[in-house]
Amino acid sequence: MTSNSPVISCKNVWKLFGHDPEGYLAKLPSGHSYEDIRQDGYIAGVKDVSIEVARGEMLVIMGLSGSGKSTLVRCFSRLHEITGGTIEVEGQDIMALSEKELIDLRRNKMGMVFQSFGLLPHRTVLDNVAFPLEMRGQDRHARRERALEVIKLVGLEGREDYFPRELSGGQQQRVGIARSLAIEPDIWFLDEPFSALDPLIRREMQDEFLRLQEMLGKTIVFITHDFDEALRLADRIAIMKDGAVEQCDTPDRIVMNPATEYVRKFTEDIDKSRVVHAGALAKADLKGEGDAISADATIQELASLLVNDSREAIPVVKDATPIGALVRKEALQVLVGAS
Repeated sequence: MTSNSPVISCKNVWKLFGHDPEGYLAKLPSGHSYEDIRQDGYIAGVKDVSIEVARGEMLVIMGLSGSGKSTLVRCFSRLHEITGGTIEVEGQDIMALSEKELIDLRRNKMGMVFQSFGLLPHRTVLDNVAFPLEMRGQDRHARRERALEVIKLVGLEGREDYFPRELSGGQQQRVGIARSLAIEPDIWFLDEPFSALDPLIRREMQDEFLRLQEMLGKTIVFITHDFDEALRLADRIAIMKDGAVEQCDTPDRIVMNPATEYVRKFTEDIDKSRVVHAGALAKADLKGEGDAISADATIQELASLLVNDSREAIPVVKDATPIGALVRKEALQVLVGAS
């Protein structure tokens, strides 16, 4: 995460499906549950959600099928009209935008990648990647140059003239990512982009995606139902259930301090030592003694040091700046699964 300035600000957002949802929402009693709403003949796709996405952040939204994660992201780009609440993108109320303004926002600011690759079968890799630039009206030379640039970026150089049927699933997904990147979006929405891939290719695509994010620093909202994937990719994770956000926090805090029983069940089988970082356990009012450890190191990575060290408190640094000290006993509890 590179800035606390919100790019997307979502306040008390509802998306109800049913007859006259606005009228129903206006009369909705406070505290009405998801099931109460369903009994009234409505579905709460998004239920009173307030969340912000900071510039350069990767927010991962996760939950089981039907939890509302895809519906929420479609509200962010106004692919769904919300029933209530407000959504601002870079300070603009997107519900107040005209159709032309909304199209311009999507074309110039937003990139979208979905689980289904959506490639044009009779177009080459180059032509698939250049397609959104063609729709934008960019001249042939400029769009070819940009398409070649992003094809190289995603590791498909040399396959510009291949057709989708000649590519593996992972390569097809890279084409989808390259096509989305071609328009140089500030905001990137990805809806379960790797879920159709086999585990090995999925892991490779996650690595590639992290590499791209390190280079490009996009503001990203990434949807998944896979908690391991969320832990690998996220700056913060929002866990959804029945249209509502149960908890939105860093991976460290979610596994250490689940806010609800539902979140606890999500995290109970996770090896916390590979998720929790030294920085998350560092106490600012402690100094410790001896050589410092990096705030970015996981407890698992520090296992040998923690077992063999005798210090009670170990100094922790973030980008060479002291941020406090780690209580060794607490870290060992995480390591052995006692926390």
